[in-house]
Amino acid sequence: MCTAITYQTKDFYFGRTLDLDYSFGEEVTVTPRNYPLRFRAFEEIVNHYALIGMAYVPDGFPLYYDAVNEKGLCMAGLNFVGNAHYEKEQAGKNNVAQFELILFVLATCATLKQALERLKSVNLTDTPYRADLPPAQLHFIVADKNGAATVEFMKDGLHIYENRAGVLANNPPFPEQLTHLGDYMNLSPRDPQNTFSDKLHFVPYCRGMGAIGLPGDLSSRSRFVRAAFMKLNAFSGDSEEESVNQFFHILGTVEQPRGACIVGDNSYEISVYTSCCNAEKGIYYYKTYENHAISAVDMYAEDLDGTQLSRYPIVRKENIAYLNGKRR
Repeated sequence: MCTAITYQTKDFYFGRTLDLDYSFGEEVTVTPRNYPLRFRAFEEIVNHYALIGMAYVPDGFPLYYDAVNEKGLCMAGLNFVGNAHYEKEQAGKNNVAQFELILFVLATCATLKQALERLKSVNLTDTPYRADLPPAQLHFIVADKNGAATVEFMKDGLHIYENRAGVLANNPPFPEQLTHLGDYMNLSPRDPQNTFSDKLHFVPYCRGMGAIGLPGDLSSRSRFVRAAFMKLNAFSGDSEEESVNQFFHILGTVEQPRGACIVGDNSYEISVYTSCCNAEKGIYYYKTYENHAISAVDMYAEDLDGTQLSRYPIVRKENIAYLNGKRR
């Protein structure tokens, strides 16, 4: 399970949690403009937009979970199990394997509008990367500073929805998520007003009572509501530090601690990492479950006209600042 959001202050930010019970050994990966992209059924692309994001990189091919390109276009894939549907390769169509989609879109599109038009021409296939890496069942959020969209490939075809909330979780399909969100239209960051009865007098007895009823469980429906409420009511200053800090606080409300979601014997779903990317500056920030310190990789510190990937293994070890000496 996962949650993704967009966020706008002076700059535009995009990121997500990756909630799983395992890790593939993902790394922050920069794909420069001249790194050859060899797709399974689509023609090779040699010159393209540079991008940065979190990826698992088997055999030199970056399988991006979430990324942003040099034009500020962002995309992430989130679990959509039971609803995602992919096709077989078809002659005469733009066949793109599911594992190639984020890389394909961000390498070739500069804006959200261009990306959505490109997606309409794609025949998304169920081609596995290899036998032990079957296609993941995903839906996608695509965004730039001008807006966001949810993209779902299902049995009845491709669905593209304007995503004015700038939030995506998992199941059910996006229209149902929005309908469910309407159940909470009474919530407010302000003190509640008495609409119960004019015959009774109520006074708020603590702060935050306007949000009573905000769901706190870990289901995707509830995480969607919680992330939307926090994101749409969030306020921060325009500085990079304030914006990034606030972004992580918003996603912190949907992070999953080990033990709260059991998926098997001694197996627990956790927030493996949480990311935040400044889409305009190309800086990818992240935290991991084990390490609460924010790490960052700047795409523009790399040779973006190069021909080799730049890969940075994620920092997992916690670094605690002992202020008066460390007890041994």
